[in-house]
Amino acid sequence: MHAVRATYDPSRPFMPWLMAIARNRLVDSVRAYARGKANEVNVDEYPVTFSDDAANNVVDSYRDPEALRKAIRMLPQGQREAVELLKLRQMSLKEAAAASGTSVGALKVSVHRAIGALRKTLTKD
Repeated sequence: MHAVRATYDPSRPFMPWLMAIARNRLVDSVRAYARGKANEVNVDEYPVTFSDDAANNVVDSYRDPEALRKAIRMLPQGQREAVELLKLRQMSLKEAAAASGTSVGALKVSVHRAIGALRKTLTKD
């Protein structure tokens, strides 16, 4: 009622104006509820995250640690240092930035590029 108070005309009866507002709000609510229900799908059983069982296995470590070490050694100095600080030593971004003397943003970029390079190197085989 407060939002539409400017539409009230004091020369006309108050109750019909109030009831029209209430009716319109009710109709708007019913329409919104119907739109929401129209897009919902009822299911009896929720699907699992992955349909393939192999995708649901948790792997504790990389399969070939020596190949991973070699690939990390082949990275450029900045990327290698970022991976060692953030991923191997599990430092926070602030701690790693202080230890390496670079910015948080530069570390994020370096790790992103390093992970891409490692993925590319390790999946070539």
